[in-house]
Amino acid sequence: MAVLAHEGVGSGVMHARLQGGFSAEVFDDLASVEALWRGMEADAAVMGTPYQRFDWVSAFAAARPGADLQIVVLRDAGGRPRVLLPLVVAREGGVRVARVVGCKHANYHMPLFASREAAAMRPEDLIEHLRVFGCGAGIDVFALSHQPRFWDGAANPLGARAERAASDAYGLILGPDPESTVKRVFSGDARKKLRSKEKKLVEAFGPVACRRAGTAEEVRHYLSAFYEQKAQRFAAMGVANPYADPLIRAFLARGTALEPGTDPAIEVTALVATRTDRVFAVFAGAVDGQRYSGMMTSFDADPLVSRSSPGDILLHHLIADQTARGRRAFDLGVGEARYKASICDETIELGETTIPVTLRGHLFALRAVGTARLKRRIKRDPRLMALARRLRRRAVAPAAE
Repeated sequence: MAVLAHEGVGSGVMHARLQGGFSAEVFDDLASVEALWRGMEADAAVMGTPYQRFDWVSAFAAARPGADLQIVVLRDAGGRPRVLLPLVVAREGGVRVARVVGCKHANYHMPLFASREAAAMRPEDLIEHLRVFGCGAGIDVFALSHQPRFWDGAANPLGARAERAASDAYGLILGPDPESTVKRVFSGDARKKLRSKEKKLVEAFGPVACRRAGTAEEVRHYLSAFYEQKAQRFAAMGVANPYADPLIRAFLARGTALEPGTDPAIEVTALVATRTDRVFAVFAGAVDGQRYSGMMTSFDADPLVSRSSPGDILLHHLIADQTARGRRAFDLGVGEARYKASICDETIELGETTIPVTLRGHLFALRAVGTARLKRRIKRDPRLMALARRLRRRAVAPAAE
């Protein structure tokens, strides 16, 4: 069993000795770990997703004051940080559950690895390190969803024995230049149709442009349009609107905040009418130096606009823009959709990793595995998925009246 010891009174840092010369350093506030975290991010050898950037996690955590954060750093025998895993611990039905910070708004929940060599540790060793730490920290179970089995060509040890997730994610490799990338992603016929649709949009509304938010006012304007478009979309579907939650809006406001000299945690891009600033479509994604990962998208449902497929036009320009800016990977996140299948050439297989620590954790894990299998069966069967949607609409409809 791990013995957690405080570094000092009020320091918020604890230590645990693990097997194989490893040790766990646990931080309960972001300020204490920021320098170490940013140092790992700055190393060219680091392996992680945009959702493990310090700025993304801190934006999400700031919108949930009082959350029990546990930032776990595994160090090797030489004291070098090898793995960083940002967790939030909460009691769920009497069980203390540790989840990766980000909930459903993060497409990928893998740890931040210092290098490919660090990520090459045996899955059973990493799992045992977490289990030993969890035992000393009073955690019943680790529920680590959305674990990519492979990332950037390297295996993720937390994805090796994971239960297959209900949905996968979809992406593509960018480069070497915008023109060749767009030609590879969109067929000649598709490009011709998009040019025709964009021309019709211009005829109806005047010149249009794809603009990445570069000022605080543009961020507010594009997010406001996104919220309005999403509200209309969810109302038409008869389902609850998650973006009406003030906590989610606070997170997105922080995540899209612009700071001099660095990319925001979340980039917002819009297709707009240049004369009126009317927003026809919005796309936002988590970013790091190498990847753009789509988080959310919306479009104007006005038939005069929607018949021109503004979301597809925006996506076409967005892929070219991300290529021009030197990013080498682009993904459209978790979940099946027509527009994803039409352009993506990579399936990012995801798994649900559950690590029980106590008997209560084992019982939780059994239920979690059963739920994951049921969700996977429903989502991969069109008839069951259609039935689930009808039932969901019926459940939400009375609350909306």
